[in-house]
Amino acid sequence: MSAMTGDGFRTEEVDGVPSPPKARVDDAEAPGSKLERKRDYLEGFLAEKPQGVAAGEPGGALYEGVIASLREIYDPEIPVNIYDLGLIYGVDVTDDGDVAVTMTLTTPHCPVAESLPGEVELRVAAVPGVRDAEVSVVWDPPWDPAKMSDEARLELGML
Repeated sequence: MSAMTGDGFRTEEVDGVPSPPKARVDDAEAPGSKLERKRDYLEGFLAEKPQGVAAGEPGGALYEGVIASLREIYDPEIPVNIYDLGLIYGVDVTDDGDVAVTMTLTTPHCPVAESLPGEVELRVAAVPGVRDAEVSVVWDPPWDPAKMSDEARLELGML
């Protein structure tokens, strides 16, 4: 039986509602096949490269080559590369292959303050496709340990 309430809602009385079907163990996916499906999906996801990205943009071949070269340069006092250490503030790559790296050092009195920017410039300039490299050292904002990647913190036992 259906009735209208004073506030405009329709109510209906019923004798019962059928029970929803119960899940059966036979219907469930085997754990091994589910794990294999997840692994396949993850491998495919990680292997996928960005579509329509210019070489100098993040995800592009030239940009990623520059980042890879920066990850090969280590601070001599700290066993972490300068990119994960958070010393690289910016990487700009033009369509012509010119690269501008903005970086800092842990302190202005860093023992490698004179040599590290030169090494960065040489390593970046050696990346295939880079026409010219320029490194700018800035002190604002000052570096602090919060700029480090999680990998760097893990390596240094800070996580």
